[in-house]
Amino acid sequence: MKVQIIGKNIVVTDSIRAAVENKLARMEKYFIINEEVTAKVLVRTYKTAQKVEITINTKMMDFRVEVMHDDLYAAIDLAIDKLEGQMRKLKTRLDRSHKMSLGESINFDNFENEEDDENIEMVRVKEVYLEPMDLNEAIIRLENLGHSFYLFKDKEDNCVSVLYKRYDGGYGIIQGKE
Repeated sequence: MKVQIIGKNIVVTDSIRAAVENKLARMEKYFIINEEVTAKVLVRTYKTAQKVEITINTKMMDFRVEVMHDDLYAAIDLAIDKLEGQMRKLKTRLDRSHKMSLGESINFDNFENEEDDENIEMVRVKEVYLEPMDLNEAIIRLENLGHSFYLFKDKEDNCVSVLYKRYDGGYGIIQGKE
């Protein structure tokens, strides 16, 4: 697994790098190791807390966690625990649906199934008409609805897009491609 560590408002020292790499080495047993698996770690420091964001990109799926804590090393531990929980949950869902092609880059032999997902129920299904519109109109509609995301058809490239509010302010777009 390739590891890239970036520090914002903090210098990534050798001890921070060693702690992150040691914890991520524990995660390697869950992946089928090849050059395509990369882990990007962003370490930020704020006045009152430390933030660790870890994104692991595999061939078929991406995992992402974000943890804030007073102690940087505790935040790293919590982030690794969250990643393991995400993978355990995915393994349970894939075992139930028999769609293992989604998890081809993950070695699920090292996980046990989680049983707390047994009672997943669909609460609401909503159909929307995807009206072609530009980005500014989508932002206005998002703000008027008071939601954290808005689904629309982009007028420029005719793609289905999701506009969302970012935690750090601003907006992001996810676009579907065929």
